[in-house]
Amino acid sequence: MKIVIQRVSKASVTIEGEKVASINQGLLILLGIVAEDTSEDIKWLTNKIVNLRVFEDDHGVMNNSLKALNGDVIVVSQFTLHAGTKKGNRPSYIKAAKPDVAIPLYNDFVKQLQQDLGKPVQTGQFGADMKVELLNDGPVTIIIDSKNRE
Repeated sequence: MKIVIQRVSKASVTIEGEKVASINQGLLILLGIVAEDTSEDIKWLTNKIVNLRVFEDDHGVMNNSLKALNGDVIVVSQFTLHAGTKKGNRPSYIKAAKPDVAIPLYNDFVKQLQQDLGKPVQTGQFGADMKVELLNDGPVTIIIDSKNRE
């Protein structure tokens, strides 16, 4: 699994003109899934997300986690995170998991994140044409790959 985390002052997801998710301070998480991903990847990533210290404390230092701040989250599926661009100019998405594999993993990821946070997590809609708006705070943008645990 690969995620792009963006610390936001606000974010929303709109599908066919209807706003389906909206948060203020928190994280917008773009999630890309490959067929080899497992529940172990989910648990490792969600633990990392809730405890990652990317929010400022009273001294302006990034010492606070999403969990400590009780911040909100939107998770958006994004198979293009696994685009291959080595050959030519048209990205290849062959590494991205097919929907029959990706959808259950996506749902399990959201459930685990909700459990780890102890609160609901908002989402886009898997496979939909989504319009994602955000006000990146910082900007703070972090990429994490569960297959490359640095």
